[in-house]
Amino acid sequence: MLSHVTAANRPSMVDVGDKAVTTRIARARAVVAFPEDIAGGKGDPLQTKKGPVIDTAIVAGVLAAKQTHHLIPFCHPIPLEDCSIEVDWNEEDELVIDCSVRATHKTGVEMEALTGAAAAALTVYDMCKSLSHGIRIRDVRLVAKTGGKSDFRADE
Repeated sequence: MLSHVTAANRPSMVDVGDKAVTTRIARARAVVAFPEDIAGGKGDPLQTKKGPVIDTAIVAGVLAAKQTHHLIPFCHPIPLEDCSIEVDWNEEDELVIDCSVRATHKTGVEMEALTGAAAAALTVYDMCKSLSHGIRIRDVRLVAKTGGKSDFRADE
């Protein structure tokens, strides 16, 4: 049975009242791929008329992670203790965005990490779309999580 569906097959928020409070940590990643004709930004601060792209994406990602419960149905509001966004160029001239989130709570922070990474990637797209609409956001995924019933670590 799915956790967000009742026995009557209706949507429902998961009751976390009896769960233990533990430190929950999650890291998610999104990759922004640029078309070849505008790639080659390693070391480039990526400035557009809208401003500093990477710095703006970092702020947007943190804000989005903090607002996840407003965006995703049935997500519990979680007081985040830490949220950080790291943005770096990889060997293929793609921006790799990692969002790490931590909270001490009864439920995990995977959705907050995923929302932060995705929002940061969307911000990069928005700020760079005047360069090309061929920019692709791909591989939005959970990389690791600890706390709660089980830990998870993807092959990076």
